[in-house]
Amino acid sequence: MPSDASTQQRLLVVEDDPDIAGMVCRMLGDHGYRMLRAPDGRDIDLTVKREQIDLVILDLMLPGEDGISICRRLRQRHPIPILMLTALNGEADRVIGLESGADDYLSKPFAPRELLARVRALLRRTGWSADVAEEEPSLFLFDGWRLDMIRMNLTSPAGVQVPLTTAELGLLAAFCRRPQEVLSRETLLTLVHPQRSAAYDRSIDTLVVRLRRKIEDDVREPTRIKTVRQGGYIFTPVVEMAMRERRS
Repeated sequence: MPSDASTQQRLLVVEDDPDIAGMVCRMLGDHGYRMLRAPDGRDIDLTVKREQIDLVILDLMLPGEDGISICRRLRQRHPIPILMLTALNGEADRVIGLESGADDYLSKPFAPRELLARVRALLRRTGWSADVAEEEPSLFLFDGWRLDMIRMNLTSPAGVQVPLTTAELGLLAAFCRRPQEVLSRETLLTLVHPQRSAAYDRSIDTLVVRLRRKIEDDVREPTRIKTVRQGGYIFTPVVEMAMRERRS
């Protein structure tokens, strides 16, 4: 039976293997998602513009334009969460995928239930306003920055909105909820990627680098997100937390 929570959410599967694409679409469709398919990158921009896609499941190895190039292009134009699929399983390949702007990374072959769990986790982060408990703070202020978890945006001290991927948003929210506390990579991995089974994953380091580029004055000498040797990371600013009125 379809899940009420997922009804009407549109997922775009970009996969040239018809068997894999068909399996993914059938499985996720059975859970209430509206599925769209594309065999390559040629029609992605038009589909995203026309359909208001909620999440893209993107194969890394595609004919013509590859998944890395597509991911970078999508990330420049749209804040849509991207889950990358690949037959490559090396750490370097995973980091390249994440550095290109992907929010999560799943290696083939994969269990359908794991794919479903990753999709649900990404969509929860995208629709954070529906999942934040009423008693939890949803507005964070630090060093003149403003992170609004209801509207899902980050505003600089100059009043400029800074685009974040869903993974970057999740990482910054985790830091803001636990400021001035040393957080291990394992802890951050659990907070940002709760479905991951690995105890240690370099994707957190990649996300930290990406986030530093957006909120640090000098990424070569970061002052807000500091590395703690053999400890992890610490978010140094004083953070003001508040409840924000939700939109009806």
